[in-house]
Amino acid sequence: MRRYISAYFEDEENLLRATKDLRDKQFSIQDVLTPFPIHGLDPILGFKRSRIPTVGFIAGAIGCILAFGFQTWVFTIDYPLFIGGKPHFAIPSFIPITFELTVLFAAFGMVFAFLIRSKLGPGANNPIHDERITDDRFMIIVDLDEAGNQDELVKEILLKEEAQEIKVKEIDK
Repeated sequence: MRRYISAYFEDEENLLRATKDLRDKQFSIQDVLTPFPIHGLDPILGFKRSRIPTVGFIAGAIGCILAFGFQTWVFTIDYPLFIGGKPHFAIPSFIPITFELTVLFAAFGMVFAFLIRSKLGPGANNPIHDERITDDRFMIIVDLDEAGNQDELVKEILLKEEAQEIKVKEIDK
């Protein structure tokens, strides 16, 4: 069994202060759940900048190269047609399809990268700690197994920052 403390807050400022205090005292914060993004929470938790834009750029570049290359091959080698006297390799006519496939590949690349990185999708088993966190509550989950025997110190820090409710829970590993 794995033990953790979940603390509920009504204000994001209190949540930020409690998170910072817990991190300063080297406690392991398993997760912070909020109904909306909170500015400044990522640096406190030590998260790095996301690489999803890089994935989007690479996927978009692949889509651009494939679209342009396929059109070039079709209109110059595989099935060249004379349409209104234009040349077979007419780059301006390739632009709309190249643009559309660039956007399509970038969008799908970012969506799949997000789903894989977040461990979401079919078969994902993500526990719902409390349904109130999707509406108006903020929640910190602190791992007590890594905190040692300092349960009371964790509770003291959370109460100092006006935690509305503190629960000690156990889950199967």
